[in-house]
Amino acid sequence: MKAIRMARPGGPEVLEYVDVPVPSPGPGEALVRIEAVGVNYIDIYHRSGLYPLPVPFTPGSEAAGVVEDVGSDVEEPRRGDRVVYAMSPGSYAEFAIVPAWKLVRIPDAVDARTAAAAMLQGLTAHYLTHSTHPLAAGEAALIHAAAGGAGALLVQMAKAIGAKVFATASTKKLDIPRADGADVVIDYTSEDFHEIVMRHTGGAGVRVVYDSVGKTTFDKSLDSVGLRGVLALFGQSSGPVPPVDPARLAKRGIYLTRPSLAHYTATRDELQTRAGDLFAAIERGALHLRIARELPLRDAAEAHRLLESRATAGKLLLIP
Repeated sequence: MKAIRMARPGGPEVLEYVDVPVPSPGPGEALVRIEAVGVNYIDIYHRSGLYPLPVPFTPGSEAAGVVEDVGSDVEEPRRGDRVVYAMSPGSYAEFAIVPAWKLVRIPDAVDARTAAAAMLQGLTAHYLTHSTHPLAAGEAALIHAAAGGAGALLVQMAKAIGAKVFATASTKKLDIPRADGADVVIDYTSEDFHEIVMRHTGGAGVRVVYDSVGKTTFDKSLDSVGLRGVLALFGQSSGPVPPVDPARLAKRGIYLTRPSLAHYTATRDELQTRAGDLFAAIERGALHLRIARELPLRDAAEAHRLLESRATAGKLLLIP
């Protein structure tokens, strides 16, 4: 089979399109024939070595496809089932071995490309708005990178709940959070989001900040949180946040958390419940997914360049 492999961390050039043997599933595993691969920022962290993995390895952690084979003890899913998964390594390939419990059946009304585009970022938006800080109608939330895949879904979910949404994006992408219903759209390239948030809230700040940017937004994100509010730092696209003195949280009794999807899909029941909510929302038209581009698997390096350039608006997919 064809796969993307990397022998060392580095830039996009380390992603090589090679021939490797088709693996066989062991106990508790399934072999999935990949139809669409989701490209995510965590793939860049793995490739660059920011989140190191043993080399050589096949990057990617999200895909949709069909179950080709299962281990001898696996009762579900079954051969031929259409499935999608996230948070399992090795998806940049024509076939992947996945723990069977991590596979979610794709509803009949949802195609593989939509499923692959929705899974990781959709589940991320779900756990942030429903569990890390369960948003309530009327609460104010600040969402960074609101034109990105996870950010756009966060805006849509927050508005569906009835929250007041402050959304930041770059100049060329402001129409995306506007279309998704954000109440206050902020151009982070020319406007001070902290000043705008405090002005619109009468100095009270927001109940929660969902921040996937990290280094360049962290300080003002923290200053934008209201009394007993939450700063959920769930990414660091601009770089890691320097060490923080916990005393900074004392001014307003702020809760600071660094969650990841793995913390909120730790069991099959929790995974299936979240995925069920996500795909039900997609089926009834409550969530709008944007697929920016579909590229052949061999062009994984170009997909990484596009994602790092922030030139895309929506999900990037690789098609084996």
